[in-house]
Amino acid sequence: MIEATILLVDDHPVVREGYRRLLERRRGFRVVAEAETAAEAYQRYRDAKPAIVVMDITMPGASGIEALRHIRQYDRDARVLIFSMHQGAAFALKAFEAGAAGYVTKSSAPDELVRAVETVLAGRRAMSEDVAREIATERLSQQRSELDGLSPRETEILRLVASGRAADEIAATLNLSPKTVQNYHYQIKAKVGARTDADLVWLAIETGLLRADERGRG
Repeated sequence: MIEATILLVDDHPVVREGYRRLLERRRGFRVVAEAETAAEAYQRYRDAKPAIVVMDITMPGASGIEALRHIRQYDRDARVLIFSMHQGAAFALKAFEAGAAGYVTKSSAPDELVRAVETVLAGRRAMSEDVAREIATERLSQQRSELDGLSPRETEILRLVASGRAADEIAATLNLSPKTVQNYHYQIKAKVGARTDADLVWLAIETGLLRADERGRG
C-alpha cells in the first residue's frame, strides 16, 4: 500500500494531537510534519513534501489562506484541505480561489474529514455538507458578497486591519513593505465602499472573516 503523508497545521497542540490520531487510524495515512503558524506551514511543506496538507484557517498572524497561497506559489500541484470552524461561504470561496482542494468544517463528523482527505488525494474537490449548503444558498439567492471583488491577498489584509493590526505589523506578517500594505488598504476601502476602518471592521464581522471577540487579538 502506498503511504499518504500529511502535514497537519493548527495552532493548538492538543487539537493537532486529536486529528493526528483520527487520521492515522486510517491505514496508509501518516502525519509526517506539523505546524502552528502560516510561516511554519510553508517551511514544513518545503521540508517534508507531504502528499496533502490539512490546515486550519485561523492562526496567529497570517491565516491559513495566506499559507495556502504561499504553498501553491511554491508548488502548483500542492493538495491543501482547509479544516476550519468557519462555516460561512465567504471563507470557503476565498480558500478555493487561493487554490484549496477542499474545505471541511470542524463541526463535521470525524469520518467526514477522513473522507475529504481521501477525496483530495484522489484528485477531486472535497467539501463538507454544511459548507456546500452555504455556498449553494448564497449563489441561488444571487446575493453578491462584498468580498467577491477582493483577491485572497486583499481579503487577508482586510482581516488583519479589522482585527486591529497596524500597517507595520501587517507588513512584517506578510513580508510586504508598509507602503504596499497602505496601498492595499486604500484599494480595499475603494472596492468595498468603506470610508473608515470602522466600516471595514463591520464588514469583516458581517461576512464572517472576523468574530466580534477577535477584535484587537490579531
